[in-house]
Amino acid sequence: MSDKTYLEWPFFDARHAALERELDAWAARHVGQQHEADVDAACRQLVRQLGEGGWLHHAIAGAEGAGIDTRAICLIRETLARHNGLADFAFAMQGLGSGAISLHGTAAQRDAYLPRVARGEAIAAFALSEPQAGSDVAAMQCAAVQDGDHYVLNGEKTWISNGGIADFYVVFARTGEQPGARGISAFIVDADTPGFEIAERIQVIAPHPLARLVFRDCRIPATQRIGAAGQGFKVAMSTLDVFRTSVAAAALGFARRALDEALAHATQRKMFGQVLSDFQMTQAKLAQMATGIDAAALLTYRAAWQRDQGRNVTKEAAMAKMTATETAQQVIDAALQMFGGLGVVSEQPVERLYREIRALRIYEGATEVQQLIIARELLRAATTKEA
Repeated sequence: MSDKTYLEWPFFDARHAALERELDAWAARHVGQQHEADVDAACRQLVRQLGEGGWLHHAIAGAEGAGIDTRAICLIRETLARHNGLADFAFAMQGLGSGAISLHGTAAQRDAYLPRVARGEAIAAFALSEPQAGSDVAAMQCAAVQDGDHYVLNGEKTWISNGGIADFYVVFARTGEQPGARGISAFIVDADTPGFEIAERIQVIAPHPLARLVFRDCRIPATQRIGAAGQGFKVAMSTLDVFRTSVAAAALGFARRALDEALAHATQRKMFGQVLSDFQMTQAKLAQMATGIDAAALLTYRAAWQRDQGRNVTKEAAMAKMTATETAQQVIDAALQMFGGLGVVSEQPVERLYREIRALRIYEGATEVQQLIIARELLRAATTKEA
């Protein structure tokens, strides 16, 4: 069992430690560890279970407009990831998919969607990436043209999590108010809207629902636009600032589980008249793993705490996401190496973790993009000081 003394860090209140303990016990009872054959069905079931358990309320802003508790979201993702990667995914996508509505939606939009998301009755999705516009959002080609009290949407999105099972999608499209990122708007598109279709389901190494979406003369009421016209980039970035930190927390969950598995194996595996943990090379590797996890956790929960204080965390969230995902990859790789041949046997815990961690270094901004964000924020601060 992972050392949980980090819950005593000053970043947390007593309620956060209680939340983690309650969820850990709930997940032990309700969440399996294996990858299910029918991923769509498993994901739908997990969303329902998380809704029934009351956990999804933490992923959205409250009905009275209460702010999102970033530390709670991070602890939930870390805990779920330690138990099951798909459970973490199901929780996270409910938050990310509805996050723009939570943060920028009208009262009518919030009332129409958020209670159903919180109950696990409606599955949400966040549709930003395109074939030629992943990290480069300004290159977006999907377009929405206003036609009276509607917008007509044409184009496609890809790598969309929950694609194929979502009940609604928050879609970002070029509306042309200004060039580049300043001419993008955000819309809520219900899955049954005429002109919208799932063009392709995408299979990835850690199974979860993923798809390419196509819009052909898809008419959307103007009342489905989130925020002001041309403000979609700000809507997207503010949503990602919340959930980018939680990606780091999910990576922590994977890494902590890997360290637990490595410690259990190393103290039991007999080799050359000793156990694996008697070897200094093993001890050095375990020390590196534990230190890397703590360093990543400090960055992660610093970012979460700062956001909950109302501060801008663009740089801090990028640092946390980059460090935690890269560290988790190294920790899991080291754990798998300790298991030897058993480590690459399908559905062994470390084999699952090895597949699950890889995507986290890419989605919601690849590591290289996080480096650019950090440098941009540093240079902006330096330029402001000089001025």
